Amino acid sequence: MTAAPAWLRSGRVQLGLAIVTLVALVALLAPWLAPHDPNEQNLISTFLPPAWAKDGEAVFPLGTDSLGRCVLSRLIYGARIAMTVALVASFGAMLIGAVLAHVAGYFGGWVDWLIGRTVDVWMSFPPVILSLILMVGLGTGLRNVILAIVLVDWTRFCRVLRAEVLVVTRRDYVAAARLIGFSHWRTVTREILPATMPLLITLMSLEMGIAVIVEAILSFVNLSISTDDPTWGGIIAEGRLSIHQAWWVLVFPLIMLFLTVLSFSQFGEGLKARFDPVLR
Repeated sequence: MTAAPAWLRSGRVQLGLAIVTLVALVALLAPWLAPHDPNEQNLISTFLPPAWAKDGEAVFPLGTDSLGRCVLSRLIYGARIAMTVALVASFGAMLIGAVLAHVAGYFGGWVDWLIGRTVDVWMSFPPVILSLILMVGLGTGLRNVILAIVLVDWTRFCRVLRAEVLVVTRRDYVAAARLIGFSHWRTVTREILPATMPLLITLMSLEMGIAVIVEAILSFVNLSISTDDPTWGGIIAEGRLSIHQAWWVLVFPLIMLFLTVLSFSQFGEGLKARFDPVLR
């Protein structure tokens, strides 16, 4: 039997990966797992408690909201939005940030100065406020949510990766590659990128958790996708209005949001501890 890779033997990585995989499967299988249509209203069954509580019904395992909609079904479909944003937005931010970081760190000089000053100016804006401003200008919709997160968070990748690229570029094997005639493209992709890839993967896993939080914030203030589509932030916004009547509408999406962000954080920190030679 083949032993598991060293990075997978970390307890934090295993915990984070297990929860992320579970949430991803729930999102992928939402049409088959959800007991009801997430937008199906039943005004006769409003504010039903969870099935195990007094007056609860088995057909609504986590209860219903103010319009009689199944809380569990809305949470399951909300996972699809959260995971889509986490994967696509973090990949887009990683792609832009990584390209600019490698260009800045490899070429240096005025190229590095220009990219560095752009990052400094962009990061001077509070990320959440900048996301809200972009959403007001772009309008609601899943594509615009992803675009806003990409435009805000690419700087995280660029700043951290640039420092790593500067270190790797000064190593002897990179100088040797230049001396034997490697092109800039081949030097970066064959010699520098493999050395920065562990950090890149770690940053991306952490960014996924940040993207989930940002999407939830935008949904909370009704600047995310259409109100007809269930999102965890939107469910939390609805639940806070009825917290004294139906605590479950607020608590369960908060738990889902907490566990998902925690899993991405643990996964990323575990990878960092495994790949970072200083921490290791």
